[in-house]
Amino acid sequence: MDRRFLTVLGVSLVFALVVSSILYQLTSRSPSGTKSAVKTDVRDLVVATRALPVGVSVKPPDVKVVKVANETFPKGAFSKVEEVIDRPVISNILLDEPVLEGRLAARGSGLGLAPVIPVGMRAVTVPVNEVIGVAGFVLPGMRVDVLLTGTPPDGRSRMTTTVLQNILVLSAGQVMQADARGQPITAPTVTLLVTPEQAETMTLAGNEGRVQLVLRNGSDQTIERTQGRVAGELYGAVRQKKQEDPDSARPRPRAVAVAVAPPPPPKPAPPPPPDEVVVFRGTAKTVEVVGLSRSGEIRKNP
Repeated sequence: MDRRFLTVLGVSLVFALVVSSILYQLTSRSPSGTKSAVKTDVRDLVVATRALPVGVSVKPPDVKVVKVANETFPKGAFSKVEEVIDRPVISNILLDEPVLEGRLAARGSGLGLAPVIPVGMRAVTVPVNEVIGVAGFVLPGMRVDVLLTGTPPDGRSRMTTTVLQNILVLSAGQVMQADARGQPITAPTVTLLVTPEQAETMTLAGNEGRVQLVLRNGSDQTIERTQGRVAGELYGAVRQKKQEDPDSARPRPRAVAVAVAPPPPPKPAPPPPPDEVVVFRGTAKTVEVVGLSRSGEIRKNP
């Protein structure tokens, strides 16, 4: 083989290797430079080191700081651990989840159930058991109706009526959230979220009779108008309909008999006018009255 051809081929291979080496170095340096630029544009983010349930207060072992890109920093998150320490949790925080402002109550607002109660609302605890209520099936976050069984002020018969509807369950006993398996919680008390007016109704109902909770679908927002049920209806009694006229409850005056004079007898009809006959005798004109006699004959009266 020609020695000149081999020389040209060798020089070409060497030149190709040099060019490939230069290109490889250029392409490998560019990503590393980008990564280093990205690494410098980071920010501290406070995340949870364990699952934090509702009602607990955040402690230093419960959170940690991680580095995240500035573009991925969540809105409402924290960069310093001191900003979240001793603040109550009002919404569940999962493991390694960023701690957000909306999931924490203000520092000093209380512990346990107090921070979960919205402004203007009240929490009322209702005693329940396996017979009265839904203790074996209730979970925080469910909706219930409140029924009252007692004797009305008139004392006629015991009855059951619905006093409140579509009430949110805050907690069952000391538990403010369901367990990981979503199993029902058996508890002697259930805490409900109500308005101040509903709190008065619940307190009065608890003192007047026996209170029972009835579960309902959480998506059902309908408020039913019920009349209640009296004990007599269970045995076939028919309830008397109440009059809607408010004046019907007032005592009516007794009727007094008044003597009324009989009407006067009708006046007799006037006799019919007598029949008259005009008679012409020559130039003389006379008028004669014609009547009927008792026998029915025609009688002329000159």
